[in-house]
Formats: sequence, C-alpha cells, structure tokens
Amino acid sequence: MNALYYPFHLCHERTLERLLKEFTVVHFRDFMALQLTPFMGTTAFPDRMGDDYPQLLEAGRIIQGHNVSGTLHPDVIAAVDRDLSDPTWRSTFHEALSNDYRFQRTLFDESDIQKRGDSIEGSSLPAFGTPDWQEKPFSVASVKALSRQSIHHEDDPAFEYGWALVKTSAALTYTIQLCHQLHVAAVTDSASYHRLFTQSCGRQQIEIAHSCIKREGY
Repeated sequence: MNALYYPFHLCHERTLERLLKEFTVVHFRDFMALQLTPFMGTTAFPDRMGDDYPQLLEAGRIIQGHNVSGTLHPDVIAAVDRDLSDPTWRSTFHEALSNDYRFQRTLFDESDIQKRGDSIEGSSLPAFGTPDWQEKPFSVASVKALSRQSIHHEDDPAFEYGWALVKTSAALTYTIQLCHQLHVAAVTDSASYHRLFTQSCGRQQIEIAHSCIKREGY
C-alpha cells in the first residue's frame, strides 16, 4: 500500500527512511497556506521533499505537490466545524497544545512558547494554560469574526486559539480527502495529530488505514 504523510509538507530524514521501508510510494502535500479572510491567512513556503531527495522523486518513491491551500470550501468548513464542536476532539487538542512541544511548534512561533527547563515535553503556551479554553465555543465563522475585530491578532488570545483549532482541523480534513482521492493510507510521526485524526475519522465512521511512527531519539 502507498501512503500520504500528514499533516506536514516535510518530514525528518529518519522518518522518511522508515516510511520508504514500509510503503512503495509516499505522497507529500505542499505547504498548507489557508486564506481565512481576504486579509488574514498563512504564507506558503515553496520547499518540497523532492528538493532534498531528487533521486527519490525521479524514481517515483516520492510524489509531491498535492495542493491544500487557499480559501476553505464549504465541505471543509463543515468538517472543521464538526471537529470544533466535538468535546472529545477539543479535549485532545487542548492536551496537545498544553503538553506537546512539537505540536505547539506547528501552530505558534517558538518565541510564544514558554519552555520549562530543557525538556521538550515541559513546555507551555502561557495564554492558554487554563482548561476552560477547551470548552469555549468556536467555529470557522466565529474565528473569521474575531479576525475582522482584531488589528493585531497576536494580542487576541481568543483569535489565536481559534485560528490554531481551524488550522489543525483543516489539515486533518485535507488528509482525509487526499487519502480517498489517492486510495492511500495516512501516516504521521506526530502522536497528537494521530489521536486527533483517529477521533475525526471515528466520529464520522470514515475508514482509512492510518498509523503513527514513533519518533525516538530525533
């Protein structure tokens, strides 16, 4: 079976080695540059896995260039809203945001993360340290509204938390869509994203083969 690596557009060299031992072909998306409103979005990075591994790209072991950028289509918005209204999914997200440094780094700049000592597991986002955030209602529409209200988004914790929720769910939604389109398994090396993906698929009774590579020592 072939696989799609998620939720990122790049992976660690040792993860790639393990992927290629298990799968004949590994698919990679492009950087996810979402456009929340005409004035708010994320910037795309042009780098791709094939830039560092041209021989694997030429041999067909890597397939890249799957687009997951632009404005959110109605079906994606509906899927994101389902995740954001699911208490179990929200609890899993908040736990990852509170304790998983690698997960935090996919959503926030390192300067926003307060690291406790040298432990990667011991890190936090001070603005979101209380559990009541996981019970605060969010939707794509409400995050858009918060975006329009805030000139300096970094000064609005509600927008930053909601935008992180939207980006996380959208990444998983695009993963589900691509796996169906490509007829491939989903694989990640992020335990937190794997738990969220499992919850999203289980709630919707979506059957996709998916697994998590455990990172040890890197």
